[in-house]
Amino acid sequence: MKEYWDKKLETMPLKELEKFQLDHLKKTIQKAYEKIPFYQDKFDEIGIRPKDIKKLSDLAKLPFTQKTDLRDYYPSGFLAVQMNKVSKIHASSGTTGKPIVSFYTPTDIDKWAECVARKMVAAGISSDDVFQIALGMGLFTGGLGYYHGALKVGAMIVPTATGQTERQIMLMQDFQTTAFTSTPSYAITIAERAKEMGISLNKLHLRVGIIGAEPFSDEMRKEIEVKMGIKAFDGYGLTELCGPGVAYECQEQNGLHINEDHFIPEIIDPSSGQVLPLGTIGELVLTSIQREAMPMIRFRTRDITSLRREKCECGRTLIKMTRVQGRTDDMLIIGGVNVFPSQIESLLFDFKEIEPQYIIYIRKKGHLDSLHVDVEAKQELYEGSSEKIIELENRISNHLREMIGISIKVRLLPPKSIARSEGKVKRVIDERSK
Repeated sequence: MKEYWDKKLETMPLKELEKFQLDHLKKTIQKAYEKIPFYQDKFDEIGIRPKDIKKLSDLAKLPFTQKTDLRDYYPSGFLAVQMNKVSKIHASSGTTGKPIVSFYTPTDIDKWAECVARKMVAAGISSDDVFQIALGMGLFTGGLGYYHGALKVGAMIVPTATGQTERQIMLMQDFQTTAFTSTPSYAITIAERAKEMGISLNKLHLRVGIIGAEPFSDEMRKEIEVKMGIKAFDGYGLTELCGPGVAYECQEQNGLHINEDHFIPEIIDPSSGQVLPLGTIGELVLTSIQREAMPMIRFRTRDITSLRREKCECGRTLIKMTRVQGRTDDMLIIGGVNVFPSQIESLLFDFKEIEPQYIIYIRKKGHLDSLHVDVEAKQELYEGSSEKIIELENRISNHLREMIGISIKVRLLPPKSIARSEGKVKRVIDERSK
């Protein structure tokens, strides 16, 4: 079994790595300035030109890119190549129905697959494995990212996507699945359903799981490992940079190696934007240096973590990030899906039978997070039958699930039952600690 996918790049000496990064950074900045109006305008505003970037530390002189910028330039304002050079797109959900789109040339896909292959090999997956992909296989980057990586590794792929849990378990049995990927919450669901079916996952061929797309605790990791009889590895990625494959755990499981030959990481103070030293907790900022279709300069991930450069027992020299501790914005991640309160609000307003008064509750049942929405019904609805209320609750819940991709429990309340506020209203209440 291979220890590394690409030993030369994964164990590159620091000086050699920094030269590689600087060469590719200069090319990326030049291309972004010439091809992407957003970057040309931002550079011109602060009076900087690509030629002014002469060392890696000069990266801090450049402006940040934020999620809102990508929405403002939807659909193709960040595209650096002609559309006929694009092989495919992926996308994540947005607050107004407009997704954040990521473009890929064939070369981008190949490099992305290389990054995911490193992650899979680091988790102990090889061409001898049967790899089940229990992640979305559509616009979401997760499922197809692992599909590309698994093709590189040569594992047999079982692309089940999400849902149909009993079928997932049946295929694990029938095809002797040895490795899989899913969100942590869905891994728990699979384990619980298998128990209800009288099937012990520990007695199957499963041995490795790559878990990601939503935050999870070490306690949840241990529970997944015990219930499924596997070793579970964390991974990190985001649509704006490529998807899964930005960073990954090795067998040591004490931090995630960032693929530094593809992404230059920084940690900043979320308030001031100042770059912080290694070991300091702050917001992760990433710059892609090998992407053709959509180079990304100093993208603010909003994820809170820290970086450390140390000798790892696995032999990799790539910098490590600690597991993400939280986010700086109000985005909710439920079941691996990014959800914004404003997104829920806009969908609620599709129903004329309700008032514009609502509260979103984040609750926990066991290890799983869930969303519940209380919303006021108009007087005429509440004066009707209880059957009509139940019917509307179901319609709203179905609409939210279809548009967002997760189940949200909706409860209709009588008019005036939600307290009004004269100041800033609190729409989201986190009850997970209760």
